[in-house]
Amino acid sequence: MKILIVGGTGMVGGHAALRLHDKGHEVTLASRKPAPVTTPLCEMEFVKLNYIEDDIPASALARFEAVIFCAGQDARHMPVGAAEESYMWRTNAVALPAFFAKLREAGVSTAIYIGTFYPQAAPYLAPNNHYIRSRKLADEAICALATDKFRVFSINPPWLPGAVEGLSTILWDPYLRYAAGMTDLPIFAPPGGVAYMSCDSVTDAIEGGLERGQAGASYLVNDENLTFETFLGALFEAFGNPAPKVENHEHPIIIDLAIAWGRGNSLFYEADPQEAALLGYRRGDIVRTIKEEMVPEFRRRTGLR
Repeated sequence: MKILIVGGTGMVGGHAALRLHDKGHEVTLASRKPAPVTTPLCEMEFVKLNYIEDDIPASALARFEAVIFCAGQDARHMPVGAAEESYMWRTNAVALPAFFAKLREAGVSTAIYIGTFYPQAAPYLAPNNHYIRSRKLADEAICALATDKFRVFSINPPWLPGAVEGLSTILWDPYLRYAAGMTDLPIFAPPGGVAYMSCDSVTDAIEGGLERGQAGASYLVNDENLTFETFLGALFEAFGNPAPKVENHEHPIIIDLAIAWGRGNSLFYEADPQEAALLGYRRGDIVRTIKEEMVPEFRRRTGLR
C-alpha cells in the first residue's frame, strides 16, 4: 500500500513509518523539515508539507492509497506572542478539516487522524481550554467527511511514551534527563495521574485501523492508567535511581499547565473493549517501553553509561 504519513519525522509518525515500511508498505514522510540523518527515517521518501499553510495541491496527494495524520498543534508549537485561542482555532479547528477535505478531493481512499483523548475522555475540559476545544472541533469535522469512497476515522490516544532510533524529542527528553540524574531539579512526583499508551501500541491500532477501521468512527484508545508516581518511578528505576516520592506542589517537568484536569486529580478511563479488539493493540506496554526503548535509546544518543 502507498502510505503518506504526515508528521512522519516525529516520534509517533516515525514509529508508525518504520513499522509499516518493515511490513512492506511504500511509505512517504511529510513534514515541514526532513528527518535528521541520525535516524533511519532519513532513508525514506520525503515530501515537504505544511498543512497549516495549505501548501500542497490535491493532485500531489492523489497517488496515495492511505494517509496517516500524526501532526497537530499544541502550546509547544505556538510562536512567541501568539494569541492562543486564534492560533489553536486556525491551526487545528480550521486547517485540519481543510486538509482532510483535500484528501477526499484527491481520491485518497483511507485517512486516519491521530487525535487526542481529551475531548472524549474529559469533554468537560473543552469549554475552557482552547487547545482541547480546537481538537474536539477538528475531530468532529474530520469524521463528518466520511463517505462510501472516503474511509476516514480518528484514533485518539492519551499520553504517548516511546522512542525512535536517533530521534530526540522535546516531550520525553526532559523526563529522561530528569530520571537519569542529569539535572539539579528537585526530585519528587506530583499527585494524580493520567492514561498512557506506548507508540508501539498506537502503531498496532494504526495497522488494525488500516484493515478494519470504520468510516466516521472516533476510537478512544488507552493502555494503562498510571499515577505520576508510578510512571516517574519506572523511569527512575530504569536508570538505577530511587523512585521519587509524591509532593503536592508544581513539578518542574510535569508542570501544572500540562495537567489540564488539575494537579492532584487523575484523568483515567477505560477503552471500549470491542473497539480495542477491533483495532487489536497491545496492552500493559508502558514499563517495557521505558526499559527497552526509551532509556536504551536515550543512553545511546547521549553516550550515558
